[in-house]
Amino acid sequence: MLNKQPSAVSVDTFTESADNFDSQPQSFSQEYQMPKDERLSYPRFPRASAYHPDWVLGGASGGANPLWLTEWLCEVLDLQPGVRVLDLGCGRAMSSIFLHREFGVQVWATDLWYSASENIQRIRDAGVEAGVYPISANARSLPFSEEYFDAVISIDSFMYYGTDELYLSDLARFVKPGGLIAIAQAGFVNEIEHPIPDHLSDWWAAENPYILHSADWWRQHWERSGVVDVTRTDTMPEGWQYWRDWIQLIAPENETELTALNADAGRNFSYIRAIGRRREGLQLFDPNFRIPAEYQQHPLLRNSQ
Repeated sequence: MLNKQPSAVSVDTFTESADNFDSQPQSFSQEYQMPKDERLSYPRFPRASAYHPDWVLGGASGGANPLWLTEWLCEVLDLQPGVRVLDLGCGRAMSSIFLHREFGVQVWATDLWYSASENIQRIRDAGVEAGVYPISANARSLPFSEEYFDAVISIDSFMYYGTDELYLSDLARFVKPGGLIAIAQAGFVNEIEHPIPDHLSDWWAAENPYILHSADWWRQHWERSGVVDVTRTDTMPEGWQYWRDWIQLIAPENETELTALNADAGRNFSYIRAIGRRREGLQLFDPNFRIPAEYQQHPLLRNSQ
């Protein structure tokens, strides 16, 4: 298991004799302590562990704990209070709320699949409406002005659109020169080539996970674009165990994935992160560019009168 240390939940019992109990009455709260809820409490993630497990599980939107991945990613970022952050593919805005609460940044919580109307309720309940703004938008058609953000962060969603060779150039337009683009998500320790290992065959057939890649793959993918200077790519130690523990909580019926994770034991599965900074002085292509209409009428055929 991980270095998670379940507390030795000590439930105090009534040790006083009946006479002492009668002569020195004690409140129930003094004599009996309810067991502490240790779900999602991991020393590896001290910030995330402060959040109530029911709140975290109630906002689950994918196969990774968004608070764990956000905390891990931000350990190597220098996010200053007040900077503008695009949380791209934010799901139910859990990472967005976490970013604002923990680092004081302004966050545009942007997602296509999950409702901005639901997210604003979660944001209000968390008391962060003044610093987290829910947006419904497609990652390939973002409604922001160029160079608006100091950083773009994506938690367990970039693989759904970021494998496109041209996407990074499009996304980088919204980040100031020198600004951050940083992702953390499910991936592989190394690229998996055919034939697929036997112990992964059932899971592979069910998931067809060709969008998952290693940290090294993402480094090469981003460097090839010429858009960013890649400052870090790496793999989370024991990431497969956190992945498994999360699935056990949110989808215990997913036996195919759990079996594959346990059989693999970290040989292939893990979480990865990649961080880059937009290069200075780049002229980025605007994919929304349109050639002006300049139609002039001409004869269609040579023998036209």
